[in-house]
Amino acid sequence: GVTCVGLAAIFHNKSRWELNVPGSGPEASSALCFSAPPARCRGRFTISTLLGVEEAGRPPCEAAGCEGTHLSGSTLCTRTFGYNTVDVVPAYEHYANSKGVGEARRGRPSLADLRSILKVRPIPVSPGCALHRGSGPGRAPAPEPVRFGWVKGVMVSIRCMLNIWGVILYLRLPWITAQAGIALTWLIILMSVTVTTITGLSISAISTNGKVKSGGTYFLISRSLGPELGGSIGLIFAFANAVAVAMHTVGFAETVRDLLQEHDSLMVDPTNDIRIIGVVTATVLLGISLAGMEWEAKAQVLFFLVILVSFANYLVGTVIPATAEKQAKGFFGYRADIFAQNLVPSWRGPEGSFFSLFSIFFPSATGILAGANISGDLKDPAVAIPKGTLMAIFWTTMSYLTRALLCPAGACVVRDASGSLNDSVPVGSPGCEGLACSFGWNFTDCAQRQSCPYGLSNHYQVMSMVSGFGPLITAGIFGATLSSALACLVSAPKVFQCLCKDQLYPLIGFFGKGYGKNNEPIRGYVLTYVIAVGFILIAELNAIAPIISNFFLCSYALINFSCFHASVTNSPGWRPSFRYYSKWAALFGAAISVVIMFLLTWWAALIALGIVVFLLGYVLYKKPDVNWGSSMQASSYNMALSYSVGLSEVDEHIKNYRPQCLVLTGPPNFRPALVDFVGTFTKNLSLMICGNVLIGPRKQKMPESRLTSDGHTRWLLKRKIKAFYTNVLAEDLRSGVQMLMQAAGLGKMRPNILALGYKRDWQVAAPQSVEDYVGILHDAFDFKYGVCLLRMKEGGGATGLVPTQRPQWDVTARLGMGAQLAAEQQASTIFQSQQGKKTIDIYWLFDDGGLTLLIPYLLWRKKRWGKCKIRVFVGGQINRMDEERKAIVSLLSKFRLGFHEVHVLPDINQKPRPEHIKRFDDLVVPFRLNDGFKDEAAVSEMRHGCPWKISDEELHKHRAKVVPVRAGVRWDGLRRAAPSRSTLPVGRKGGCPSSLYMAWLESLSWDLRPPVVLTRGNQENVLTFYCQ
Repeated sequence: GVTCVGLAAIFHNKSRWELNVPGSGPEASSALCFSAPPARCRGRFTISTLLGVEEAGRPPCEAAGCEGTHLSGSTLCTRTFGYNTVDVVPAYEHYANSKGVGEARRGRPSLADLRSILKVRPIPVSPGCALHRGSGPGRAPAPEPVRFGWVKGVMVSIRCMLNIWGVILYLRLPWITAQAGIALTWLIILMSVTVTTITGLSISAISTNGKVKSGGTYFLISRSLGPELGGSIGLIFAFANAVAVAMHTVGFAETVRDLLQEHDSLMVDPTNDIRIIGVVTATVLLGISLAGMEWEAKAQVLFFLVILVSFANYLVGTVIPATAEKQAKGFFGYRADIFAQNLVPSWRGPEGSFFSLFSIFFPSATGILAGANISGDLKDPAVAIPKGTLMAIFWTTMSYLTRALLCPAGACVVRDASGSLNDSVPVGSPGCEGLACSFGWNFTDCAQRQSCPYGLSNHYQVMSMVSGFGPLITAGIFGATLSSALACLVSAPKVFQCLCKDQLYPLIGFFGKGYGKNNEPIRGYVLTYVIAVGFILIAELNAIAPIISNFFLCSYALINFSCFHASVTNSPGWRPSFRYYSKWAALFGAAISVVIMFLLTWWAALIALGIVVFLLGYVLYKKPDVNWGSSMQASSYNMALSYSVGLSEVDEHIKNYRPQCLVLTGPPNFRPALVDFVGTFTKNLSLMICGNVLIGPRKQKMPESRLTSDGHTRWLLKRKIKAFYTNVLAEDLRSGVQMLMQAAGLGKMRPNILALGYKRDWQVAAPQSVEDYVGILHDAFDFKYGVCLLRMKEGGGATGLVPTQRPQWDVTARLGMGAQLAAEQQASTIFQSQQGKKTIDIYWLFDDGGLTLLIPYLLWRKKRWGKCKIRVFVGGQINRMDEERKAIVSLLSKFRLGFHEVHVLPDINQKPRPEHIKRFDDLVVPFRLNDGFKDEAAVSEMRHGCPWKISDEELHKHRAKVVPVRAGVRWDGLRRAAPSRSTLPVGRKGGCPSSLYMAWLESLSWDLRPPVVLTRGNQENVLTFYCQ
């Protein structure tokens, strides 16, 4: 009685969850999803845990359906509850960002699917598990990439320990101990370990906060701090790893050169031999890398075994009694007096300073990121990176401290030795100076001339000389240097490949192409090889090591800062499973890394930081279209929230008044001139919200609202308009605008000005739309808004509130609609061009609190409007023109606006001209009631249902107000002006019909070439001349 289809069994903690289900009844047997064979299907099935395809080890079977039914695009299956439902149980695939090759994307049903009427349609049923990934006919399964665990991948083979046990351990640690002494050498090691341990904890926390993909350090930083810092440090870190290949290769070449020198077999000379051997070695390592990760891993295992044998050989050599030849070279076994002498420093040469030696030693500690750098090749990076990195730091630290304390660096070798058997003298011989005299050797002559070829301070191959069998140390040097070089040669291209794929910088995408089942960056390998060869030609290890130090320290600083920043932002998405970290320790690690950079080489630190800042600035300028949920985004939200809440506690003051505009743009791309005008004076100053009212049935308009919101925001960003976009669904325009005016904004960041375009078609539009338009103006004043109304002579996208045609969005083509809006060609408007020496005319006819003056002033402060001349026009009486002009000039000077040219309009109160009266009468003729001056009751009855009709009494009353003002505005110089601004007249609510009010506005602004802005404040002061 049970049907066997579809969902594969998934194991959790190596145990199977089972649930008994009744085996009878049509519902119980219609659609059970499990993977047991048919023979075993007897009323029980295995349910899925939250583990997904990758953890289960076998792909889920995406069965076609249960009993051949399909509901709203989702398979109808009986899940846990024993009955048919569209709802699904939690599953890994619902939260995964990616899908396997050939595997259908699984997803939970949408709210619409859950709430809509079920639509059942038959679909073909595939028997068994026919939809396994890669199981189609004639289709071979995709090859599985090579993956490494935490031991082989991070700690031992190709990762941290081999990279830390590098050239510095074998060739420079004894020399550093001779210079700095045992005590300061320990301090150098502990300082390095402090930085690396804190960084290891930080990178462990970051790597366990979500699924880590390929890209290593760059991936972790960029996904934590964002593309700006991540991109810059990724480029620097990849370059530093390429240079590290050169450092380790030169260390190997030095050892080979010394062997050739001992046998008098130099090819050319000591320096050129290093170059030749280094280039050949780098070429061989490139070949191993190109062979693939499997061969590289096998080579690293061999190197690791060789290093372990060399360590054992080294320790054995310290207890073997010294031969005469070894004593001549300064080795005398464990001696307390040698330990005491080597405990204190003995600075020599140009590199004889603490921080110079630190800069040479520190690259040996940079191998801690070798495991993280191949994060894409690890089976489970969240486990491998923390465990392997911290274990590698612990064991390598122990090895370094032991080497510094024991022989040769601590208690076995004197600082100077001649290497000549003829320098043997009886103990206590006169004229013999130095510690070696007490052991029967006289190195006084070469020590005083500082020409001794052997000893701790002079011979880089001291470890080989001390060991039980010298060739094994040489093999260990080969293994350490070559393994470290190989690890860096693999790390650099892996990091660089991820950077190339993100396309943050131009001209590097060519190197991001991957090949083979492991997606190997072969082009990146070749680029790394070329960079390494360039630095190999320097042929001086002490010169290459400091170059790397600053770049790695810069990386460590940003890794630690990433951990601190992600912690301090308190983002709900910051949930690392690794708990043993501290945000304050991470901050300390970031600070100490920067301090050490400057203490090592201040000019190199400035160069490194300069490169970071340059690359950061480039990414900030280009603004790549990526969204990684970085902590910078969380920090921006925290800051915005904190400041918004804090602003609510601050009382408003006139000095801090800002024009915060709600702009009725509809779709912003429909009215670019209105958007540009408001954006010009609000940019970097105040709030701008573009509002859109979607009119129609909610079910029909909701898809349009969701689809286009993001596209309109992108359109504004592309136009460099700093504004928000919001829309509301309403039954009509006026109620929608009322919603916007009441709900737009947040706290004190709420609009106080309503900006809209002039309704040019008011004479031919539906009378109710004109009534709604004027009603919106009244509503704005009711809500204590100021009003700013823009009229363009040519339209320019600023006219009207509702476009004549709205695009009909195809709901079936929802995806990409926002991108289409953002990608459309941007229209050019007058407000985007340089205005030159034009004139801005302000008609301050009525005192509205100063908004009519403030907006032109803010516009004038912008660079493209800065050369314009501003003229202020006011009304006055012809016999008091001088007094009134002086009074206005005095008032403007107190406001400190910089407006000095004031004109008084003496004819503002004179009778209008006949042609003006005729034009005004022609405007209102279609809307007249022609009631013959009847009483109010009769007029109300005649106007029933037509509130826009104008009675004879109303026309007679308002005609005298309109036409004289128009006479003052019709000024000859206005035709060469930039936008002119005039105080917006206010019609009495319920006492001035909408058609009469629109005729009033039409008379004020018709036939003017420049844009006209009619402004009216809310009658509250926005300007003050007091300082408190």
